[in-house]
Amino acid sequence: MRLLFTFIVLCTIHLAHAQNYLLPLWKDEVPNQLKTKEKESRDTTDAVRIGYVQNPTIEVYLPGKSHATGQAVVICPGGGYSILAYDKEGTDIAKLLNGQGIAGIVLKYRLPKSQSNIVPHQSALMDAQQAMKLVRANATQWNIDPGNVGVIGFSAGGHLASTLGTHFDDESRPDFMALIYPVISMDTGITHMGSRRNLIGENPSEELVKLYSNELQVQSNTPPAFILHTMDDGAVPVENSLRFYEALRKEQIPTEMHLYPIGGHGFGLAIGRGHLASWPDRLIEWLQNLE
Repeated sequence: MRLLFTFIVLCTIHLAHAQNYLLPLWKDEVPNQLKTKEKESRDTTDAVRIGYVQNPTIEVYLPGKSHATGQAVVICPGGGYSILAYDKEGTDIAKLLNGQGIAGIVLKYRLPKSQSNIVPHQSALMDAQQAMKLVRANATQWNIDPGNVGVIGFSAGGHLASTLGTHFDDESRPDFMALIYPVISMDTGITHMGSRRNLIGENPSEELVKLYSNELQVQSNTPPAFILHTMDDGAVPVENSLRFYEALRKEQIPTEMHLYPIGGHGFGLAIGRGHLASWPDRLIEWLQNLE
């Protein structure tokens, strides 16, 4: 009983010293955006789902200074480029990272199906690139090492994370990327068609298909990767991860991949899902041992 009391007290002290911030992603006008009457939606019926994002933000979860490792991860929730699974693949992940002394930054990014986009396929990547720059710009204030800032993405958020990891300038390159049941390719044979349609439209050009097929965009300066998928994923075929792994291997990019035989899609932290629930441990081990 005394041990339990001590644990609760320590957790309370840690939480008291942790800090959270909600910041607009763009200081002035949001680029690639039209003024419309469209409004952002938030469904909290059984989970937090956000749609039609109008004002992209980052929600910053910082561990207490005495607990911080200096590492930070920008988190891209999934949702088929239609909605954002904001808690399950966003804030829940940030809290997990905080428990390990890692800053978790949840990105509320614009979705291409919104009518407020000028060029629909550009907005999400713009927001992800800006998030990386904003985190590094605040590194000193947030007790973060600007050379140890990465990205994690789930499903379509995994596509965004892998796009960030293969389409970047010097200021927005992530130092590492973690991709959880990610959409990688726009190849109709293996892609998630809903994500593809929402991102690049019903009849995209071959150039656009190639641009966002990230297995074709890997270069020698692509950051190290952690990939996780299940073999029975009926929504996003495991071939997405397999092709990306092969492309990374050819460029000799340090990569760790975990394939689970069963588990389906969209499991988040997989709490109560048996062996699959151990995947966050594999992620934390990888993060702690990055060079």
